[in-house]
Amino acid sequence: MAGNANSGRKAEKPFADALRMELAALGEDHKGLRAVARQLIAKATDGDMQAIQELANRTDGKVAQQVNLADADGDKLVIQLVRFGDDTPSE
Repeated sequence: MAGNANSGRKAEKPFADALRMELAALGEDHKGLRAVARQLIAKATDGDMQAIQELANRTDGKVAQQVNLADADGDKLVIQLVRFGDDTPSE
């Protein structure tokens, strides 16, 4: 079978769905979500690199990745990977 078997179908994301349900259950004032954000900021302030990276990704966006390849003849092929939904790749 040729092509992408998942083409045209939205990928299932049960964990993301569960998070959305729990966040919705916290109410419209987002107090619970703000508490999570405060904890993330506190960890980043204490030097937790994962927390720092998550904050940077959420505020500035993930950095586009670029792969430079060459074929057998030495011709260059540049592939730029851009995060899905990000319509402004960085160079």
